[in-house]
Amino acid sequence: MTLVKQSIKLYDTTLRDGSQTEGISFTVSDKLRIAMKLDELGIHYIEAGWPGANPKDIEVFQKLRRLRLRNSKVVAFGSTRRAKIKAKDDTILKGLIKAETKVITIFGKSWDLHVKEVLRTTMDENINMIRDSVSFLKSKKKEVIFDAEHFFDGYKANPEYAIATIMAAQEGGADCIALCDTNGGTITSDVFRIVEDVNRIIGTPLGIHAHNDCELAVSNSVAAVQAGCVQVQGTMNGLGERCGNANLTSIIPILNTKLDFGCVSELQLRSLTDASRFIAETSNMKQMGNQPFTGASAFAHKAGVHVNAIMKNPKSYEHLDPSVVGNRRRLLISELSGKSTILRKAEEFNMQLEKDSPKAKKILKMIQDLEHRGYQFESAEASFVLLMKRAMKEFKSFFKFEGFRVIVEDDKEGNLISEATIKVKVEGKKEHTAALGDGPVNALDNALRKALSEFYPSLDKMHLSDFKVRVLDEKAGTAAKVRVLIQSQDEKDSWWTIGVSENIIEASWLALVDSVEYKLLKDSKDSAKDSGRF
Repeated sequence: MTLVKQSIKLYDTTLRDGSQTEGISFTVSDKLRIAMKLDELGIHYIEAGWPGANPKDIEVFQKLRRLRLRNSKVVAFGSTRRAKIKAKDDTILKGLIKAETKVITIFGKSWDLHVKEVLRTTMDENINMIRDSVSFLKSKKKEVIFDAEHFFDGYKANPEYAIATIMAAQEGGADCIALCDTNGGTITSDVFRIVEDVNRIIGTPLGIHAHNDCELAVSNSVAAVQAGCVQVQGTMNGLGERCGNANLTSIIPILNTKLDFGCVSELQLRSLTDASRFIAETSNMKQMGNQPFTGASAFAHKAGVHVNAIMKNPKSYEHLDPSVVGNRRRLLISELSGKSTILRKAEEFNMQLEKDSPKAKKILKMIQDLEHRGYQFESAEASFVLLMKRAMKEFKSFFKFEGFRVIVEDDKEGNLISEATIKVKVEGKKEHTAALGDGPVNALDNALRKALSEFYPSLDKMHLSDFKVRVLDEKAGTAAKVRVLIQSQDEKDSWWTIGVSENIIEASWLALVDSVEYKLLKDSKDSAKDSGRF
């Protein structure tokens, strides 16, 4: 087997294919945050959605145009023209142009079964649809990627026709042709053989788009690269319809560390675990603990023999230094790691923290205790900053909480009314206020900011923009702990905070207080001097 060493481009479709995961519904804010995180990771292409498919995607493309992405190209996704319609008149192609992205991906049928039974058009017309659509988009000065849908099934059923479909894309001027295992049923040896066959015939750069229905999407993607593909399509954490797509959080480190293809920088690779967990939280989907490379258990050791060996030489039971992908080793008998992550965060926020200092040990112990209770700070950086500043005694609280009460009433007309009462002390002065809201959390937010607005007018420019709840132990039923994530924003920034409790109102309150404290911290003159982040 001869490895074809070329620069590999990463193509992420979390925002489109990933959004088809059962239970996921990304908001516009979610999509923008994920796009920025993917850009930081060094993803080359971010497929943002299908323009015109729904109002949400229309808004996403409008707002993405205003983002200054450093590493990524935004991609609009759609299909070839319809049968018997000129490309210039096709509404889907016109919608793709209107998205104003530099890159457009369109899919077309490469399996004769789909041409006959799904499109219900002629084999020749399907060829023309592919060629015409690619050619039309190229005439608009776009970089065009053609996804050959069901290519591997099509090739096995009718290789001559499958090749003819991608030849049509090549004739139209496609910049890359992605071979798709859309049903996820192709085994790895067949993927390698077919990609090699195609690579001998087609001069256009090839990509791979694999689904995970046989749990082979990662191995199929890696094999396709070994056989000559120069683009890999997938999703973060393997999100996607049915059994998901190829998992980029596994593919990226395999290409970088096992095959030395270098698709991202070493620094970007160290942010992989953070990105993986951030996207899991933003998706409101629990990350699998045993997920390779980025899972909480990926480098966890429990057996006594393993722990003893790891302490002597980590290579004895680890195929990779966990820090390479931003993860950490966990010895489940005695928790001995985690300082490096804390030190990196402290450095990021210009806090002076020595590795073996009592403060570092104190913060580590606090984090371990909080994680045991259900906290996760990957997607709640504002709460993490407050935790460190409080532990290092660099934080002076802006108000003292003395109590709250929430009442939810069903009036005679069937309307639910939420009222919150807040007691706080600011600068020695007691404030006791009440406010209504659309729900308990909104009422608490209104009451707290009402109590503080006289002292901190800048709170009037802050509002809650997102709210997520995760049940941490489903088996506990209504007594289960819940994790609440709150996103807040003002005219300049947005930030996330976290709270955990068996009581959803208390968890929300904890996240809400952190959100207000962080707003006041970043607005203060002292914090502006302390950290370039503010």
